[in-house]
Amino acid sequence: MLKTSIPFVDLRGKTPIDLLRAYPDKAHALVDAACATYGIWSKLGAKIALPFTDRSSHAWLKRTRNPYLYEIETFAEILGVRGIYTFNIAYEWACTSGVYRDEDRVPMLRVLDWPFPGLGKHVMVVQQKAKAGEFYNVTWPGVSGVFTAMAPGRFSAALNEAPMRMHGLGCAGDWAKNRLLARANSGLPAAHLLRQVFEQADSYETARAMLMRTSITTPAIYILSGTRPGQGCVIERLENTAEVIELAAGQHVSAANHFNSTRLSATGKGWRPREIDSLGRFQQSGNFHGYDLQAPDFNWLHGPVINPLTRLCVIADAATSRLMVQGFEGMTQATDVFSLPANAG
Repeated sequence: MLKTSIPFVDLRGKTPIDLLRAYPDKAHALVDAACATYGIWSKLGAKIALPFTDRSSHAWLKRTRNPYLYEIETFAEILGVRGIYTFNIAYEWACTSGVYRDEDRVPMLRVLDWPFPGLGKHVMVVQQKAKAGEFYNVTWPGVSGVFTAMAPGRFSAALNEAPMRMHGLGCAGDWAKNRLLARANSGLPAAHLLRQVFEQADSYETARAMLMRTSITTPAIYILSGTRPGQGCVIERLENTAEVIELAAGQHVSAANHFNSTRLSATGKGWRPREIDSLGRFQQSGNFHGYDLQAPDFNWLHGPVINPLTRLCVIADAATSRLMVQGFEGMTQATDVFSLPANAG
């Protein structure tokens, strides 16, 4: 695969709508790739299902008075294709993330896995400015939520999908029941909460409190790192409750796609970890060290953390404003390594 460069976009004083207007071709490519994830059958399924799921998603966003509704409506108007509402509240991926002590620094590692092809090839780094300050968002045009970002001098954070809540209905039945529960909820989508944190939180402590206490639509796992020793944690979330696993004096704290806190793990009828090999990825993440994250590339990462669904690898250090990003398409590097501050100028 021919590697490409990751675009850097200065969006200060502008909005994600402006990003989409500048890069509509990338957004169209991502929608097309998502619809074709599983070949002709998923193309056919998308053609049948997206008109319904878009109407339902749009109605839900309006009913819950989502703060980014106008933005998503404008995305849909600009692109003129089905799927924009659906994809903006989609929440189907696996990740491995953690905070690793490196002397006095606490950088964050993030590996994002998602079935949708093209995410690695089309990833961008966008510099944004909001009430609380500037931040660098690792994102795509046409996406309203934040999944991975770094705010210099404040914090870095990422979102992992939580395990699937079990209802005793089998995998498909549990998935459908969870969708119904989410649609009945009036909280924020997990990625929209993370966006609000970067826009509004002026410190690690404020970000931690927002991620713990704000109501969300579905269970989630947040990874948060600050700028001082000990400022790192994994926040395991249900819709209205949280368990926090602190870095404190430890060497690392990490998460994959299952709950590690005893209380949440024992909630309800149990939880189904997300693929691929959540336990194996978590165990491997415990073998990483802070000095590993100082490497100029991601060649030290290997399976199962890097796997056929990997789309993105990121290292973010808010204390030094360091950000290193590379897009993947499965086990293959799809982009060159992007590094701040060199790429940003």
